[in-house]
Amino acid sequence: MCPITAGDYKMITVGFIGSRGIVGSVLLNRMQEENDFAEFEALFFSTSKVGKKVTNIKFDALPYQDAYNIKALSKLDVILTCQGGEYTQKIYPQLRQRGWQGYWIDSSSALRLANDSIIVLDPINRDAIDKALANGIKNYIGGNCTVSLLLMAIAGLCKENLIDWLSVMTYQAASGAGAQTLKELITQMHQIGYISCSEFDEPDLNILSLDKKIATTLNSSSLAGNLIPWIDTDLSSGQSREEFKVQTEANKILQTKDVIPIDCICVRVPTIRCHSQALTIKLKKQISISEIEQIINKGNEWVKIIPNNKEATIRELTPLAVSGKLTIPIGRIRTTNISPNCITAFTVGDQLLWGAAEPLRRALKIILEYKK
Repeated sequence: MCPITAGDYKMITVGFIGSRGIVGSVLLNRMQEENDFAEFEALFFSTSKVGKKVTNIKFDALPYQDAYNIKALSKLDVILTCQGGEYTQKIYPQLRQRGWQGYWIDSSSALRLANDSIIVLDPINRDAIDKALANGIKNYIGGNCTVSLLLMAIAGLCKENLIDWLSVMTYQAASGAGAQTLKELITQMHQIGYISCSEFDEPDLNILSLDKKIATTLNSSSLAGNLIPWIDTDLSSGQSREEFKVQTEANKILQTKDVIPIDCICVRVPTIRCHSQALTIKLKKQISISEIEQIINKGNEWVKIIPNNKEATIRELTPLAVSGKLTIPIGRIRTTNISPNCITAFTVGDQLLWGAAEPLRRALKIILEYKK
């Protein structure tokens, strides 16, 4: 890759911001795996490492440029940011006010519900993305991680317009809250291990004594040995913002004429990576489980039906089984005791891949292809 300066752009230029965080690191790794960087000139911008060498790539690149330099940013054809909502709210309006007409790809929620943006999940809404490009839309935003994973799992049912309503219970990994939360969980796990070592050396393990020591060391807001049934801010409606996003974003991605009612409780759990979701789905008509599985299996090439038995479930339907993979397994599919039109299911997916980085990577490829 030939080095270039901010005033010497010849190929399509893409600026990356926030590439050192969890999502940004996963994104760059995927792009290098797929040789994506051969298609354009890449420049890297930082809010804190200006002038430093870019270290998480396998090719030579210019040092980090200033992510607050509006003049330099406005010369880019595409900006892909994983920097977060505060950065978007500060920089994006300044760029547009300056007259920048480039494409903005963003992992944050800041612009998701804007009228001039598309939430990107191309296995589900490629037609909407293509239409938006043709109509001059310039903002392509990654969806909420649980929403993207949910829709990837039940895409077949959505395509067949079979869903009357949907109830979702999420079990979201620590890394979904960022690197700091993940570090806190690992520290707390270490504390539990340290406390437990002395007890394990005793010939008669007193489990109640161990439980008390752990409880007094940690607290109700600790994630290790615990769960937190609230994610994101309080909307004063009984819902958290994370729960609000599920119905709103899912219906925007699906471009539904009639809103699919979706209710949700979002829970943070002490897993490292991958979000899981328990689903109760009211279908518009009664369908056999075998037919339902066939419909789900046709939803996209990444979804995978897991047989509803203990062995297969434990082997293939867990966060550790899915971590680092693009596969979206869905299992525990059965008719409920509530109604023959209601089914249950359980799905899990890597929230750093299809839940975050992969839709952005693919959106960039679609935009680059369109610009050719």
